[in-house]
Amino acid sequence: MKNLKRVLLIVIAILIILVYFNYPKLNILAGYSAKNTASSVFLADRSLAFTDENDNNFSPINLTSDEINSEEKSATGSVFGLLERKAIYREGLGAVLINDDYDTTKKTPIPKRSKPDNTTPFPYGNANQKDTIFSNVDYKKLNEVINTLFNPKNKTRSVVVIYNDKIIAEKYANGFDKNSKQLGWSMTKSIASTIVGILQCKGKINVADTNLFDEWKNDKRKNITLHNLLQMNSGLEWVEDYNTISDVSKMLFLENDMTKTQLNKSLVAKPNQTWNYSSGTTNLISGLIRTKFNTHQEYLDYWYSALIDKIGMNSMLIETDMSGNFVGSSYGWATARDWAKLGLLYLHNGEWNGQHLFDKDWVDYATTPTPTSNKQYGAQLWLNAGNKYPDVPKNMYSFNGYKGQNVFILPNQNLVVVRTGLTKNADVNMLLKGIITSIKN
Repeated sequence: MKNLKRVLLIVIAILIILVYFNYPKLNILAGYSAKNTASSVFLADRSLAFTDENDNNFSPINLTSDEINSEEKSATGSVFGLLERKAIYREGLGAVLINDDYDTTKKTPIPKRSKPDNTTPFPYGNANQKDTIFSNVDYKKLNEVINTLFNPKNKTRSVVVIYNDKIIAEKYANGFDKNSKQLGWSMTKSIASTIVGILQCKGKINVADTNLFDEWKNDKRKNITLHNLLQMNSGLEWVEDYNTISDVSKMLFLENDMTKTQLNKSLVAKPNQTWNYSSGTTNLISGLIRTKFNTHQEYLDYWYSALIDKIGMNSMLIETDMSGNFVGSSYGWATARDWAKLGLLYLHNGEWNGQHLFDKDWVDYATTPTPTSNKQYGAQLWLNAGNKYPDVPKNMYSFNGYKGQNVFILPNQNLVVVRTGLTKNADVNMLLKGIITSIKN
């Protein structure tokens, strides 16, 4: 009996040690699972079973277990019952991970939204388009190319192809359709960048601005420009690694105010000389945008009134952190069709149904390669200027997100292509080449 007690004590001691040293990892795992579950169930209207089977079933997230409380619209994630994290859903603001001192009774501003236009055909409204057959499109070849993306290994959820403002191909995985909201992850960065572009065109901000934050006024960071931030070329310290406990994972799953994470980072390189991809930078930009408005309400409203609802992306919701800042780096949800509308806005150089939201100069600026990025990155946009996709025009550019979320804009072909899914396995070069060659000049 004494030996058994001794063994049990040893086992318990080992478990305590393992939990102690792995607590940060467990905290982030449980946080990811709770946040993703709350968003999936209460924002995207998916079931808990579907979410666990499809969205949370990859290693190491599949070590967690999730529960939902439909009455309070919350989700709890736990790892082996050793640690729990909770996320709540707030109407109009999305889901957020909360800490123990978060006041759920405190009233927070909610963005004012425009009424959707469900009578005007896509893209300027949400109604279906009239059937249009282009004589120069080989629809059989086009659909064959798209079907290859729905090989199970690709885990594709949607593909939408728009040519001359008309949907010429559209396909969804089982359980998804044109009304399904999908997380764009880092495609949301292009929303934040576009808000800057709109503000610049209205003379309310300038990408050449320096002295961006009071915290930087007494050191060399005061020389960092908004241009440097937009190009991910500020020289600020940052580690973007989703597989470890890094700056980005701590920001998304531990921080109350995600706009402050990189604000407090040191300068480790000269601005405009070292490209370093950083979600912290985009949230820093979100915080900077907030300072341009007198009230929190105005900040929340502007993203929708000046852009999102203006172009009829009525399904879109950008989630906020505990401090009420848009998580511009990662948390934008919308249907595939609405993501396509943002691509069309850029394809048309900022003009939307006769209105100019921003100038062509902004598109030219946003698609100018960042120094030291191998011509693959602009102002929160991804580029093909370095010929990453050899069978695709070099002036193609895109909004890209984690696990293969993409909106491709091809100006030469007057094309916008949307692909969403759960992996980056899809052969993008093959996809775009196939779509291009299915349309005869």
